[in-house]
Amino acid sequence: MSGLKEIARLADVSVSTVSNVLNGRKNVGQDTRERVLRLCSEHGYFPHKGTKSDKSNTIIFVFSDFDRDYYLKIIKGISHCLTENGYDLIICTNKSSTNFMRSKFASGTISLDRNMTDEYLVSVATPQFPVVLMDRIIDNEYANTKSVIVDNYPVMCEMVQALVDKGFKTFGYIGGLEFTLDHKERYAGFIDTLAKNGIVFDRRNYFHGDYSEESGYQAAKILVLSNVLPEVLVCANDNMALGAIKALEENGLRVPEDISITGFDNSDAAAMAGLTTIAIPRYESGYLAAKELLEMIKGTTGREPFKLNATIQWRKTVK
Repeated sequence: MSGLKEIARLADVSVSTVSNVLNGRKNVGQDTRERVLRLCSEHGYFPHKGTKSDKSNTIIFVFSDFDRDYYLKIIKGISHCLTENGYDLIICTNKSSTNFMRSKFASGTISLDRNMTDEYLVSVATPQFPVVLMDRIIDNEYANTKSVIVDNYPVMCEMVQALVDKGFKTFGYIGGLEFTLDHKERYAGFIDTLAKNGIVFDRRNYFHGDYSEESGYQAAKILVLSNVLPEVLVCANDNMALGAIKALEENGLRVPEDISITGFDNSDAAAMAGLTTIAIPRYESGYLAAKELLEMIKGTTGREPFKLNATIQWRKTVK
């Protein structure tokens, strides 16, 4: 356990500055505040006795997937909501979050970290420390949690139905991590809509991905080797779709002339590439997650999940 003086030395600030940060005072710059709090987390230092001000104006946001650029939009939404309501925002990774969430430092947390187990989140989500989960639902009536999720299923059904109506009959699919809610709902929408239209999905055209561009690239390389391309490749997110396009083009195949491709998320990279995708209101999801957490702190909101609508963005990767 590092002491107050050690944290001050590492942060290159005075002991009084570290004290001001830990006591929630506003006379410290944001960069300095974040540096001090990061060092406190990394070195396991927090006062054993929290103050009321510590507890009343600090919210933690935990996430781990730094490859997905739209997370910055979520953070912006969270930050705007908290700033409007006089709260501070601390952003940390899974590794450092335990020190924050087990202390008396914050009033609650917003979690967008699939590496955190349900068991751990249930253990910290108490009446004194509510937790808002993004893109995830925990089925535990005793945990003080609320979920803010994208309503993936109906919009995936809508997009696949539109593809069928355009005349597509053979489909491929690159899925995400199979334990995630996003994957389960998106794939269910895909497969149910094909079945509704009497289209049998060939499981040889199903590929496992992990939401990364590399996994989409590798899946498409394997697809090319099969020598029998589906007419359209539906991907569970934009990163995998962009990776697939790269692999297909490297093999002399044209999108959409030889194969159409869709994604999911509407990242900035997808817009630049002209990718047909499904747009998720990421800024709004962050703002609403923060708003729901503040309501939980006040004890004025229910536990039912808050579902966000998404919309299709038709672009040039579908002919």
